[in-house]
Amino acid sequence: MKAKITRDENGTMHVNATTTKDMYWGQGFAHARDRGVQMLMMRVLGQGRLCELLNDSEESLGIDKFFRQMNWHNNLEREFDKLEEKYQGYLESYADGVNAAFTEKSPWEYKLLGYKPSKWTANDSIMISRMVGYLTLAQSQAEMERLFVEMVQADIPREKLEELFPGNLGELDIDLLKKVQLGERIVNPASLWDMGAPRMMASNNWVIGGTRTKSGQAILSNDPHLEVNRLPNVWSEIVLSSGDSYLMGGTMPGAPGVLTGRTPNLAWGVTYAFVDAVDSWIEDCKDGKYRKEGEWHDFHVRTETIKRKKADDVKVDFYENEHGVLDGDPHRPGFYLATRWTGAESGSVTFRALFDIAEASTVQEGMDIMGQVETGWDFVFADNAGDIGFQMTGKVPKRRTGISGFVPLPGWDAKNDWDSYIQVDEMPRILNPKNNFFATANEDLNRYGKIPPINMPMGSYRAERINALLTEKDDFTKEDVFAMHADVYSLQAERFMEILRPLLPATPQGEIMKSWDLCYDAESQGAYLFEAFYKELYREVFGRNGFGEAALDFLYDESGTFIDFYQNFDRILLAENSTWFGGMSRDEVFAKVAEKALAIEPKTWGSRQQFTMSHMLFGGTLPKFLGFDRGPITGVGGRSTIHQGQIYRSAGRITTFMPSLRMVTEMGEDTLYSNLAGGPSDNRFSKLYISDLENWLNYRYKVTRANGHGGVEKF
Repeated sequence: MKAKITRDENGTMHVNATTTKDMYWGQGFAHARDRGVQMLMMRVLGQGRLCELLNDSEESLGIDKFFRQMNWHNNLEREFDKLEEKYQGYLESYADGVNAAFTEKSPWEYKLLGYKPSKWTANDSIMISRMVGYLTLAQSQAEMERLFVEMVQADIPREKLEELFPGNLGELDIDLLKKVQLGERIVNPASLWDMGAPRMMASNNWVIGGTRTKSGQAILSNDPHLEVNRLPNVWSEIVLSSGDSYLMGGTMPGAPGVLTGRTPNLAWGVTYAFVDAVDSWIEDCKDGKYRKEGEWHDFHVRTETIKRKKADDVKVDFYENEHGVLDGDPHRPGFYLATRWTGAESGSVTFRALFDIAEASTVQEGMDIMGQVETGWDFVFADNAGDIGFQMTGKVPKRRTGISGFVPLPGWDAKNDWDSYIQVDEMPRILNPKNNFFATANEDLNRYGKIPPINMPMGSYRAERINALLTEKDDFTKEDVFAMHADVYSLQAERFMEILRPLLPATPQGEIMKSWDLCYDAESQGAYLFEAFYKELYREVFGRNGFGEAALDFLYDESGTFIDFYQNFDRILLAENSTWFGGMSRDEVFAKVAEKALAIEPKTWGSRQQFTMSHMLFGGTLPKFLGFDRGPITGVGGRSTIHQGQIYRSAGRITTFMPSLRMVTEMGEDTLYSNLAGGPSDNRFSKLYISDLENWLNYRYKVTRANGHGGVEKF
């Protein structure tokens, strides 16, 4: 064995090796031992081979078509070849570690399904890095742009569109968009998650400089908000050591490196940045060709063959040009959308950054290194020298003045093509902010850059709440940050209640609302009633006066549209006047909705926040007493609280977004404080299957030490 691999008292894997290459071998071994089911499922999905290898059904066929369309399984060797020999060696060594673990002990779950996995390769890790970068936040950006086209085709007036998407509709041609033929959505994103693909929904991170902490050392916090109603957890915690250095934190099984964590000298935390790296173009098609600058050109036709266990093979043709994959058949004359994501051919630069960050020692180095990552993230940093910083990442196209990238433009006009990308030093970034703290929560951070990469951020409520709390003290401790993780106070509710409170009916429900503390804790009746009001407000303003009630209910209850982009809708709902109010004043709308929505029995917020954690392969299919699924569990928080707590249905399935991993570290210590919604292992019969869940539910933090070797299990 090339590395010493042990567990500490919490079950966290520790890898100790002589060389860096062997260290990554150990990480591969540890990932395969603890998360082999998860890794192999990700690979099957990414390759579009679910029907062939695991579960042949019409739903699986739709999932395979989705991943074949994205084409992440191709051109991997080209990305690998771009890497220097050292980095190629790290990826190959990681793969060797994975295969060594599978040789010793292959996941029994797949044996039951008759699947014998092939060897893991470096290319598999590159493919997984693409998947993690897209699912589902880059995907949600693309879907919002698609929804906009559907809104245009539903004859929602331009005045209302301008109000809903201010500053984003440059060169909008409504007549042209109405001619676009939209294809069927290939697969609902919820299906991807049910089969094990991670959904990177939202997150918080913040860093506090030493002048504002009791110890005088910087404190860094991260709590990625991902889907938690599945087992295992997306994250795998690990400690990697080589020589006198270490690297520890949260990792993504299937890929070497640490995404959120620290070394002896540098710490970093990650959230998703809503950069717009996905564009669509309108293509004029006939006879299998597309028009460009007055000439007709052939599409590249990529034929994918999907093998099926129980049915005939399915061949699917994808038509591609410089604008991506066409949503339609160009042999049928008409206008179609072609869509391209900048990260579709990524991998080499991202892995170079993940390997280099392990050797960085300063915030400035960390910003410059991670700033190269090709997918969109917000990183905060702290180092032992006392510096803190923030860097946004992503390969984002530079667009013409007045063009945001939100509205599909004519593909036949070359001026609409991408020709360059925003550079690292042009992206939002800051070193040592004056207030000596910095927080990100998926909000608009364009003001920190030279060129704006964001056109559709999430709401700013969580970020505002974090910043407000960070201004209150100059002697922060780790315990103060732990308490912030548990904060369920809603600034969104505060702003709506300022308008609503004087208009509340003189009923028991109205009295509950008047005395509500604006917190989304499990026992809160105010939160329950406010959410009933908020949903009915959407139905009144955007349903009856725009989408139609049936479409509104579907988007609200069965999609993530209002989960991600509620800021755009709140802007209208909080405005004194709006074309969306149907000739009524805002107060009249609020009073009307309150009278209708609050005529219900008050219940607790926790009563509607119940969910079950389901096993990624066998969830919902086996008797409860076998213990593959766990629950019911009561979630807290709402869409705009620091502890986010969103539960909604998507394609008939329950979806949750909550802090999947909470992590805090203080510079000057070689420790991490964390809890995980689950446990280290994906094996139902391991005592580590959900060993951290009680800590997560009760905001208790386990301690991981860099020198915590010699634990309960050796390999």
